[in-house]
Amino acid sequence: MTNVLEVEDLRTEFHLRSANVGAVDGVSFSVAEGECVGIVGESGCGKSTLGLSVMKLLPGVGHIVRGSILVNGSDIVPMNERQMRNLRGNEVAMIFQDPMTSLNPTMTIGKQIAEGVRLHRSVTRAQARDRALEVLTLVGMPRPAERLDYYPHQLSGGLRQRVMIALALANEPKLLIADEPTTALDVTIQAQILNLLDDLRSRLHMAIILITHDMGVIAGRTDRVIVMYAGKIAEAARTEELFAHMQHPYSSALLQSIPKLEQDSTQRLYTIPGLPPDLSGQLTNCRFSPRCPYATERCLNEEPQLSPLEANHDHLFACYHPVGTEGDRPVLVISETERAEALARAETRMADLAGRPPILEIDHLVKEFPVTSGAIVQRKVGTVKAVSDVTFSIRQGETFGLVGESGCGKTTIGRLIVGLERPNSGEIRFEGRDVTKLHGSELRHQRRDMQLMFQDPYASLDPRMRVGSILREPLVVQSIGSRAEQVERVRSLLSEVGLSPKAFDLYPHEFSGGQRQRIGFARALTLNPKLIVADEPVSALDVSIQAQILNLMKALQEHHKLSYIVISHDLAVVKYLADRIGVMYLGKLVEVGPAQSIYELPAHPYTRGLIDTIPVAEPTLAKAKRGQLIVGELPSAIQPPSGCRFRTRCPYVQDVCAETEPPLRLFGSGHFAACHFPLQSPIENAGMMSTAVV
Repeated sequence: MTNVLEVEDLRTEFHLRSANVGAVDGVSFSVAEGECVGIVGESGCGKSTLGLSVMKLLPGVGHIVRGSILVNGSDIVPMNERQMRNLRGNEVAMIFQDPMTSLNPTMTIGKQIAEGVRLHRSVTRAQARDRALEVLTLVGMPRPAERLDYYPHQLSGGLRQRVMIALALANEPKLLIADEPTTALDVTIQAQILNLLDDLRSRLHMAIILITHDMGVIAGRTDRVIVMYAGKIAEAARTEELFAHMQHPYSSALLQSIPKLEQDSTQRLYTIPGLPPDLSGQLTNCRFSPRCPYATERCLNEEPQLSPLEANHDHLFACYHPVGTEGDRPVLVISETERAEALARAETRMADLAGRPPILEIDHLVKEFPVTSGAIVQRKVGTVKAVSDVTFSIRQGETFGLVGESGCGKTTIGRLIVGLERPNSGEIRFEGRDVTKLHGSELRHQRRDMQLMFQDPYASLDPRMRVGSILREPLVVQSIGSRAEQVERVRSLLSEVGLSPKAFDLYPHEFSGGQRQRIGFARALTLNPKLIVADEPVSALDVSIQAQILNLMKALQEHHKLSYIVISHDLAVVKYLADRIGVMYLGKLVEVGPAQSIYELPAHPYTRGLIDTIPVAEPTLAKAKRGQLIVGELPSAIQPPSGCRFRTRCPYVQDVCAETEPPLRLFGSGHFAACHFPLQSPIENAGMMSTAVV
């Protein structure tokens, strides 16, 4: 097969005032026509810089200082910007991680796609618009002719990502670079986008570079894998070969860090100790050695070179002490004995929680947002039914997980609980007191006991304030303690969440994503709350950092006797943290029950679909699951379907689903689901769920 891309001994540097940072150092690889090559590693390992180098879209301080990049036989390194503009889009295109920041908010998507076509082809406006419609249809955009005149903000995250793919495909490039194309998406939308890329690669014979930090995504979607660490290739092999005979300790550590659905929630997740090295200096040792459990003196003084595995010369790795033996390799599937022991511990935990009083009770909660129209005189034209008659409760010291796709109402419930939104009807009782009726100083005082941990720690931290001031602020507002006592409390919190005392005087931008999430956690703990609502606390983090935060949340829950509401679209994360799980769909609670029961015996087809779309870090299983998708587009929350709201996407739908809304029925101890045609048999004559039951 012909190579579309050949990279040889590439070194890319960022020339900063203080030093030159070697973000990519001595990287060589190729991509053949129709092949998908995955590049995986933590943030800062150089994978995105490698993609930007191939596109020659590096920031002003970025420079290719050595090596060659051949695209269809032509070396692009010496090309000027005019030559590169002709090559980008025609020969090679890129899908960026965040479509919202990559799309022009002032232009319709039809114009944005057509603009790229007109720049590269001699066509009329009408022909360019026809091409835009053609590629939107190709990427599976629902109602593409109508969506041509939409602006980016009018589309969901998944549809915006389809627009990005359409933009990239408009001029039929031979190579597509997808940089974290699904990181911020729900698991259902992620599966749809990855399936779309697979289909396009097959139909168009296009080569793809898939950049990600998720080994599960890599396992089921790529032909070959390149594992990068600190700017260098740590390991490279065919996908099945790499997962079957993993050699580098870093590859193994990435795999072990992933929370799995079978994970025993009483055991700590594996984490990679330490941090990646500073790339501004000259490194002459193994770059992973300070974090490697197998490192010897040789590793600390000599840098290993990429060498082939004796049994397979296509399998390359750079390590003096490979982990190729059975005892060293990570176990991907737990045994039946381990499963039984985990289940027994979960049942003991649930029995203990059952004897505790509820700390929070949600009773028939309803929240709707008005939709208005008119530039000057605003008139109401509809309502977004964000939360529709939701009931559940949480006991002291319990973790309750809320899962579902974006737009299902999870975050709205979290905001209602902490008093950032007011419900239209229903009650939120905290320790028996209805907080929806509190105002002014009473509400401010109540908020001491309920805190919110935000999804994006950087956006929620004031960039102009030092961390010490950020953490002191709640104490100042609530008039708690003297200045000296407040400072002491902040320093104690920093230590508790695993941050250096130096963090007190630093600004948020001086920390990594994982460290900023620790700061967000510390801020939530400042007032010694009893309940923390954690909204997507790890969705934007690498798997290794994600494991650290999840372990920290578990440890501090035990130490502070906290109750959690964990909001996430990732059922594997929620399964690890939560004692019970509530599954939301379009404002409704469609299933609720013990985490183990929800995973082992889901009753609702939607829950089963969420579980089936979770990426599995094992190539054979991952490829077998490709077709198991929740099909269709999420309906509008302004006009939700009648009867069962999931019926428009359900494989078991019948006439009664459109006519009658299914009640929550009992399927086991504390396990309820709302479905006319459930996957399990309900317990007869158990009646509907009530607040008292849960």
